[in-house]
Amino acid sequence: MFRSFAASLGALAMGLVALRGAVLSEPAGSVVLEAITAMAVFAVLGGLVGWVADTLVRDAVEQAFRNRVEWYREALSDAGLIEEGSKRD
Repeated sequence: MFRSFAASLGALAMGLVALRGAVLSEPAGSVVLEAITAMAVFAVLGGLVGWVADTLVRDAVEQAFRNRVEWYREALSDAGLIEEGSKRD
């Protein structure tokens, strides 16, 4: 996920700087340097944001899975289909 965030934000930043340079008729040399700098900075920021988002999503999915398994085990135990403290727990 972090790679896609990094690529998306980097490309967006580079495109916006290039668009600004074209609209304001700035020299191509300075626009290219600014666009590459913006792309690098926003790619790093996008990578960090993507890493945080990936961590949060993984933790949320893992917690939801563990809660569901616990609920399922309790339901089986209440129905008398498994014994408390069995080796399969």
